[in-house]
Order: sequence, then C-alpha cells, then structure tokens
Amino acid sequence: METTNPSFGQRFANVVERAGRRIPDPVIIFMAFYPVAFMTSVLLGGHRFETAGAGGEPLAHEIRGMHEAEHVRWIFDNALLANWLAFGGGVLGVILVVMLAIGVAEHSGLFAAVIKRIGRQIPVTWMPLMLMLLGIMSSVATDAGYLVLIPLAGLLYAGLGRNPLIGMAAAFAGVSAGFSANLIPGTPVDVIIGMNAQVFAESQGIPFENAAGQTLRPATMHYFFIATSTIVLALTGAWVTRRWVEPKLADQPFETPDDLDIGTFDLTPEEGRGLFAAGIGAVVALALITLLALGPLAPFDDPDGRRVLPFLNNIILLIALFFVLTGLAFGYTAGTFRRVADVVAAMVAQMNTMGYILVLTFFCYNFLALLTYSGLGSYVTYLGAEGLLALGLQRYPVLLLIGFVLTTALINLLIGGLTSKWMLLGPIFVPMLYFVNPAMTPDVVAAAFRVADSATNIITPMMAYAGVILAFMRKYRPELGFGDMLLIMLPYSIAFLLVWTTLLVAFFSFALPLGF
Repeated sequence: METTNPSFGQRFANVVERAGRRIPDPVIIFMAFYPVAFMTSVLLGGHRFETAGAGGEPLAHEIRGMHEAEHVRWIFDNALLANWLAFGGGVLGVILVVMLAIGVAEHSGLFAAVIKRIGRQIPVTWMPLMLMLLGIMSSVATDAGYLVLIPLAGLLYAGLGRNPLIGMAAAFAGVSAGFSANLIPGTPVDVIIGMNAQVFAESQGIPFENAAGQTLRPATMHYFFIATSTIVLALTGAWVTRRWVEPKLADQPFETPDDLDIGTFDLTPEEGRGLFAAGIGAVVALALITLLALGPLAPFDDPDGRRVLPFLNNIILLIALFFVLTGLAFGYTAGTFRRVADVVAAMVAQMNTMGYILVLTFFCYNFLALLTYSGLGSYVTYLGAEGLLALGLQRYPVLLLIGFVLTTALINLLIGGLTSKWMLLGPIFVPMLYFVNPAMTPDVVAAAFRVADSATNIITPMMAYAGVILAFMRKYRPELGFGDMLLIMLPYSIAFLLVWTTLLVAFFSFALPLGF
C-alpha cells in the first residue's frame, strides 16, 4: 500500500495540536496556581520592595505570609463574595447581564435571520467583502456566525457553480480572525476585555486612564479602534480572497452533495415578518434610549463640580436594552416566542453556555485576589518590569507593543478561549508594561491582546469551532484535512496580524484615542 508524505500544513497542525493537548484546561491551571501562590507567600513573607507610583513617587510593599491566622481568615471570609461575585466591582454580574440580553436576541432567531437576509442578496462582485463584513459583525452572536454564515457562504458559492470553499474561507476569516472587531459598541467581548482590564489595573494601583489622562469606560474604551478595524479588516480579507484564495481554489475539484438544498438558508415568511417587526423594535428602542439620555441620564455637575455622564456610564445596560427589545419584537412576530416562558427559556439557554465562565472566574478571581492581598502580584510585576527595563525596552514602546502582540498570537495557537487567555495574561502584562513605560496604558495593552487573540484563531485546532468548520468544508471536499484547511486560512491570518498590528501601532504612535 502506497503512503503519502503529509504536507507542511498537516505536519504543523499536528505539532500545534499535540502541544496544545498537553496544556491543562485554564481552570486546572488556576486551581494549581492558588496553592503555589499560597506557598510562595509563605516563603517570601515579610519581603519588602519598592515600585513607582502613578505620579512617580516610591511605593513601599511587603509580602504577606498567607499562612498567618488573620490572612487565612481573610481567605475564607472573602472567597465567595468579595473575591468572586463582587470582585472588581461586580464584573461577573455585568458580563452575565450582557449575555442575558444577547441571549434574547440570539435565541429569538434575529441574528440568523439578519445574516440570511443580507447573505442571499449579496452581488457576486461584492461577495468576498460582504462575507467578511458580515462575519466580523456576527461576533456579537458567535453561534450565528459559525453555524449560519459559514455554511450559507458555501451554499451561495455552490449555487453559482464556484468552489464553495472560497466563500466559506472568507466567512470563516471574518467570523473568527476578525472576532474582536465590530461596529456595535458594548459587545460581550468589549465588556469581558474592558471590565477585567480595569480590575487588573486597579488591583496594582495603575490608573485606569488613557494616555491623555482621561478615565476609561470599559465597554467603549476601544470603540474608535474596533470600528476602524472592522472596515480595514473587511477590505483586507476581501483582498486576500481575491489575490490568494480564489486563484488557489478556483480550479480545484469539489463535490455538491445530492441532499444539499441551495434554498436551505432562504428566509421563511415568519422570519420576514419578524425582521420587519425587529426594525420597528429597533426604532422604539433607540427612541427610548434617546429619551433616557436627554432625561434621567443626562449629564450633570456633582456637588464637587465634576461632570457626571450617566448615559455613558450606563452604556452597557442601554445596549442590552436595545438587544432585548429588538429580540422580543422579532421573536413574538416570527413565532419563536409565544409566551413569556419562551423568553425565560432563551435567557436560561444562554446562561447554560456561561457555566464554564462561572467555574473559571471562581478560581481565577480568587487567585487574583490572593495575589493582590498578599503582594505577590505587585512583586511579579516588579520583577518583570525590572527585567524589561534592564533590556532598555522602556525607550521603545512600539517594540513592547509588537512583542506583546506576537507573544499572545503564539499562545493563542495553544490555548483556546478569549476569556481564559485574558485572565492568564492580563494580570501580568497590564501593570507590567505600564511600569516599564507609562505610555502602555491599560487600553493599549488590552487592544494589543484583542488583535493577537483574534488573528490566529483560524490556524489553530484549539479554537472551539475548528472541527465544526472542517466538517462543513468536508461536505464539498471529503478528503480535506485540518492541515489543508490551515493552508487555506494561513494567508488571512498573516495579513490580519500584519495589517491589524500596523493599525494599532498607527493609533498608538499618533496618539489617536482608541475609544471614548
């Protein structure tokens, strides 16, 4: 029997997969970190060191030995409330509220219907660009992008007699490699990244401000950057499709299964009526938000003369209100919601997907609280910053920025899940890079993480939907392997990483605000 040598892509994929499977689940990592941190505090208890404060003044620190009775009591007294549910000002609660609102809209069928309506009306000439843009925007509802848009893109190309893998590759690149970009502010990604960045910064005394000294708002601190990124990445992905992917795949053979119905993704009459109602719901929601912004949530000056902006401070809840109202309008009109119990079921279904987040945050937030309370977090930051200062990198903040992007992109090949990686890297790098160079403010570091975390999603088997996308593509080419899919997607990953990093460096170098 003749054997064939595996391609470079397949060999690389196998190496990444083997390495990734040897890395424990992030929950297990945090479970192990906790006793390690505890014992380290015992060994270093009483050790003193100094760091620079926000104004350059020296701050004295002393590591607490957590084995002492008062500190053991602190662990037990705070494990459930202060160190988990209320950690960082209740960041977990904010994330859960946003996911409830997204759940109403997603489980009503609104997002899937929008994708189908737009997808079926894309002109052939504009198809790569529109698939990229739709894919990037679909990150607000992950499942709809992966499970509706990508197979729809294959059907659209198959219906035109063109290789379906071209459309699927473009859609996959948009959904996954452009995951952190969007034109909508306050998405779940914005909340998870922003709220936790604030926690990571404030836990070590880092001001949660941008380079201009303005207080950051977690949900919108990247909006200008991610909105610009949406357009830039859509154009970049369309160019890669035209320049590299189409020429490579256009003449390659593909199969169209007999049971594949090109009309599978047509809108039903109920969905059409639901979209009309959702449009009305969107107008009502925007009118209500406007009334709130001009009324109870209008700006005012507090007794100390400081300007208070209730509208922007509550932008997360207002965006959640928008999704709830449009989701309800669609669901009741399309028939996916018939009773209030159906809406409750939609929110419950969304919360079922959050079980892992609850487990992860319990161990992660308790570990981070231990680091902060014991002083070990400040000590790790101090050691890392001293090492980077010894290398002279404080003089080259752009190199620090690019180095963090590349480090995160590499780690992303081995560890799946945006939240997991941010919990691992954020507590270290947000304060560390600021201490090395104050220009590396929390919003800049968090933006660099978003760029790197997204760009390499499409070339790692650790990404949760990698196997699902491969199964979709195998409908048209049964012998396709993961290495083959990797080689198809590699040009997108490289282009996104280069272009998106360049865009971030431009924002940073010209001191452009990342958000508001």
